Amino acid sequence: MKTRSASHPIRLFAAGLAIAAMGFITLAANAQPGGMHHGGLRHEGPGMMLGSPEGMGRMADRILDSVNASDAQRSQVKQIMQAAATDLRAQREAGRGLREQTMQLFTQPAVDANAAEALRQQMMAQHDQTSRRMMQAMLDVSRVLTPEQRTQLAERMKQRRDMFERHRRERQSIDGTAPKS
Repeated sequence: MKTRSASHPIRLFAAGLAIAAMGFITLAANAQPGGMHHGGLRHEGPGMMLGSPEGMGRMADRILDSVNASDAQRSQVKQIMQAAATDLRAQREAGRGLREQTMQLFTQPAVDANAAEALRQQMMAQHDQTSRRMMQAMLDVSRVLTPEQRTQLAERMKQRRDMFERHRRERQSIDGTAPKS
């Protein structure tokens, strides 16, 4: 029987690997040519920052550099990411279509509750399909990297998460003390 302390590193590793793989895949899925670029990121709509293909490739290279990935590993991981990105891009478009249908439904003089529920169920199925595809890509990447590399990657992602959390708290602190306009 595992103690809580013995299983904690395993959960941390799994969470870190999941975050890393989802980050890779999300950027790949959202990568599209065009748009306003800044530092490898493209701004599309309020609050949306999408990776350019070049930016995604540079990020993948930096992460793979940090775990000393071999050329063969790099090639395999990039193929996995590209395949997932293609699949997820199509799923993202399907999700956009569902959101547009939802907005059309809610702008009708009388909102059909049954139609709204049907759209909600379609959205949940689409989210589930996206989640399954991301998990599959994560598992595929985990088979390419060594346990040591996955541990390094999980630690790197934990550091990044801690940094983002620290920055979020700092922004909240600043926003909380700023006068309201």
